[in-house]
Formats: sequence, structure tokens, C-alpha cells
Amino acid sequence: MKYFKTLSGLALGLALSASTALAGEIVLNSDQTDPAPKKAMEELIADFQKANPGITIKWNNFDHEGYKSAIRNFLTADAPDVAAWYAGNRMAPFVKAGLFEDVSDVWEANGLNDQLKSAAASMTMDGKKWGVPYTYYQWGIYYNKDVYKKAGVTEPKNWAEFVSNCEKFKAMEIDCLTTGSKALWPIAGIFDYINMRTNGYEFHMELTAGKVKWTDPKVKAAFAEWAKIVPYTTANHAAIDWQDAAALIVQGKAANYVMGNFSVATFKQGGMTNDNLGFLVFPEITPGIPRAEEAPTDTFHIPSAAKNKEDARKFLAFVASPDVQTKMNATLGQLPVNNKSTAADDPFIKAGFEELSSAYALAQFFDRDAPADMAKAGMEGFQEFMIKPENIDAILERLQKVADKVYK
Repeated sequence: MKYFKTLSGLALGLALSASTALAGEIVLNSDQTDPAPKKAMEELIADFQKANPGITIKWNNFDHEGYKSAIRNFLTADAPDVAAWYAGNRMAPFVKAGLFEDVSDVWEANGLNDQLKSAAASMTMDGKKWGVPYTYYQWGIYYNKDVYKKAGVTEPKNWAEFVSNCEKFKAMEIDCLTTGSKALWPIAGIFDYINMRTNGYEFHMELTAGKVKWTDPKVKAAFAEWAKIVPYTTANHAAIDWQDAAALIVQGKAANYVMGNFSVATFKQGGMTNDNLGFLVFPEITPGIPRAEEAPTDTFHIPSAAKNKEDARKFLAFVASPDVQTKMNATLGQLPVNNKSTAADDPFIKAGFEELSSAYALAQFFDRDAPADMAKAGMEGFQEFMIKPENIDAILERLQKVADKVYK
């Protein structure tokens, strides 16, 4: 028998009253209400129950915003057996509070340390694994191949070549880089990449976790690299949304765009095809730094107060397996984390699968890796920097003042 229930944040009481697990029953809480994620979950649950006929899944499906509040309550009040969440610093508060179960044994028993190795760092705290990842999508640089040909440039092998290309695009009155910062978040991807390429993954994670000061010389060094391309970036970025910036790529008015793979559909709706839309991994800045990538990662966890941890572990092992991730991500239109899985037959999905499967580590995106107040202040600072790079010292001092309050 299958149970599917869609809940809003207001229905938390109903969810909690129904969450007491029975023998052979897994209570699963998640927030997959959009059509593709909902369908992927329905298929996953059906397949798991078919493979485990003695186990029934009771699924409580919340809306996105309601879930953010609900999870803080149900993990302490009446925990499910499995809870959907996110990797990295979004996971950290629940680990520190003792609300998530150590599932290192699931990784060890199922060969996941190798199969999920690209996401291992973002699932690890205190040397232990606290959940399993099942889907992510890549960020990188999407570019107009026709514009590259027009300017007589090739894909840059490093940051110096990228900056050099910018001069050639400028000579043709083409923006080397476009973005839309009206909603702030797109430029966070630019910062994440430049900081990781300049200072490395560990430094970036320490910064977003409040362990490194914004006034640290290394942070200023990252902004110095960013400053090299500010003059070649779409001037009115603060007045446009990300879709408007995508249109500039389609129209050939801009060459490059740091963005997530979900943008491909927008580029193609504008008339681009696989023939003139390209993708490249963000280039190396500091030689020798291991290549980390931006890949928001969705995960499943076992709450510490779960009642049926034995079957919950079976579910985590199931969802982490290659074939299950292949099928689930074909429905999601995203990438399987398991490097033994098969990516969908799409050039951008395949490029992302190779990019992320071979990465040293994965960042989750600035507004997931940093607390909400810090993320907001940070992105406001990034936008100001792109408008007035000469304000960098004042911006970093202001961000550190915010950090002193946020991380106290």
C-alpha cells in the first residue's frame, strides 16, 4: 500500500500526529511538490516498496517554504525515519544539534565512499557521514559559440586566457560576461567560483561558516581577480533579472554567463541549439588548487530520533545506488551523484556529469552555504562591488561586521 500526502506548513500538526512509525513502515518527510520532483519521488517509493515487499513508505510531502520551518520542529518533536534536506553548511546545524544520525556505516557497506566521492566532503562532519546525496546540477560558464568565432577566440584554458579574451570581446562591443543581479543570487555564483579558484574549497567553506574574516587578505585577493573582469561585464546588471542576461547571450550581445544548468532551457527557448551553445568548466586561477565545483545537492537523512532506523538505512542504501539514481535523475532532468550511474543523453547533462563526478569537492551555493543574514549581506556587497569596485575595503569591513553578529 502506498501513502502520498501533500502538506503545507500550516498542516504541520497533522503531519506530526501521523508520523509514528509502525513495524515495517518508513515515515518519509520531504518537500518535492514541483511536478518533476514529485513524480521522481512517487517512482522511487514504488520501486523501493517493490524491492522491499515487507516495508511500506508513508510519505509526508510539504511545500518548500513550509518545510523549512517544519523540519526544525519535527526533528525534535516527532521525527520521521527519513528526512529530505541539503548538503554542506545547510546540513551542519542539524548535525551540531545532534538531530541527524551518523550513517557512515551505510557508506562503508555499499561502496559509497568511492561511488559518491565527489559529494563526500559536503556530507562529512567530524569525519562522519550524515546522509546520502541523490541529485545535483552543475554550474559553470555557458557561452555563445558564434560569438567566440566572431571574436576569433577559443575556450580559455585558465583565468589569464579568459581575461585576455575579454579584451577581444570588448573590441567588438560584446560583453565578455553577463549576469543579472536584480535578484542578487546570480552573482553569488561568480563569487563562489572566483574564491574557490583563488583560495580553494576549504578556505571558501571556512569563510561561509564564519571561521575566516571577510577582511582576510585572501578574500581581498579573490576580489582583485574579480575586478579584472568587472569592466567587461554587462553594465546594467543591477537592473536586470537572470533571464534578461540569458537573452543577451542568445542575441550575441554577450559571450559568457556563469549560471546553473537549469538555464539551458531558457537559452534554447530563445532559439539557441547544441550547435551554438557551449559549456565550459570555470577556469583555473591559482595553479595547483584542487578543482571544486558549484553543485547544489539534495540529500536524505535519518533523524537521530527516528523509530525505524534499520529500514531507513535500507532506504538510504537504495536511493544511493547507481541504477536508482540513473532513473530518478532522468525524471528530474538533473545529474546522478553516483559516478557509476548513467547520465541522460544530453550534451550539457553529460558535460555536467563529467565535471562533477571528477571534482575534488562541491560547494552548495553561497546562499545555502552561508546563514541567511550573511548570505543577504554578502550578495548585496557583491553587487555593490560590481558597480563600484573601488569600495572593496569598505564593503569587506561591513561584511565582517555582519559576520560578527551572525556567527556570534
